[in-house]
Amino acid sequence: MTNPVGRDSWPDEADQPPFKPLTAEEAKALKSTLPMVSPWRVIVVQALVGLLCTAVVWAVTQRSSAAWSALYGALAVVLPGALLARGMTRGTRSPVAAAVGFMFWEMLKIAAAIAMLVIAARVVPQLSWPALLITMVVCMKVNWLALVWRRS
Repeated sequence: MTNPVGRDSWPDEADQPPFKPLTAEEAKALKSTLPMVSPWRVIVVQALVGLLCTAVVWAVTQRSSAAWSALYGALAVVLPGALLARGMTRGTRSPVAAAVGFMFWEMLKIAAAIAMLVIAARVVPQLSWPALLITMVVCMKVNWLALVWRRS
């Protein structure tokens, strides 16, 4: 089969060097050069950002119900995230077990977050959905800081 240009290979294929798998030593050396960010560090920063958002909501609205809603929104991110971090830092020897474990803990994290949102109206009196959801989004965006931490 030929490509639309009419040549036997795609234009960018010719520019690519052939794929060479790493040896165990090369992989270990590469891994040692890549800085790792602890998931617990991300969880702690999410909790601090959640407390900051709660304080801002309290300062802006002067309503304790809105502040409790914001705090609950932070907990709806931090607690399931801590559950995932706990599950993923247990360690495993098999790459397959690590992949299956990640899927299991990620699904458990999502289920816990959904369950917390479902019971939010029963747990938080006079729930303010905007305060809860805004705080959740801000806390979730802390994950992007991990990329910045890796580069510094």
